[in-house]
Amino acid sequence: MTAWQWVKVIGNFVNLSTLTGLLAGLLGRATFTRGPRGLIFANGYKLGFPIAGAFTIGNVVLSKHDRAYFDNPALVRHEERHSWQYFCLIGLPMLPLYVIGVVVSFLLTGDPASRNPFERLANLKDGGYVERPVQPIGKTVTQAFSGRRSRPKEQ
Repeated sequence: MTAWQWVKVIGNFVNLSTLTGLLAGLLGRATFTRGPRGLIFANGYKLGFPIAGAFTIGNVVLSKHDRAYFDNPALVRHEERHSWQYFCLIGLPMLPLYVIGVVVSFLLTGDPASRNPFERLANLKDGGYVERPVQPIGKTVTQAFSGRRSRPKEQ
């Protein structure tokens, strides 16, 4: 690890974001392994939220997948960028700010990542995301509720 990566590891420990990530992994019954660049992989995460292939809290990258999921160097870079975001935002304030980014992105594009500044700064493509164009909010609302209308009503 580089000296800066050590700074991030210590900073995210002190700002409690890595401890929060470890707690989330324990609650999700994940298996922990050491990853590169000061990351900790928490694989086999069993809670259904959030819905993502992987998500980072501090230096902990949680995933429902097995360890081989992180054999993709671009994905590891993407998740490490998120760990730097926790460092720069002094830890846990990242969580509500990220949620705001998800809401704004969804309203603009119908996709939670496309216009989320945190995903864009972490590189959408590295995270496996596709950039969606901005669309009228009416179209977004229609898309969001179209699945509900197509479901049969319970009797």
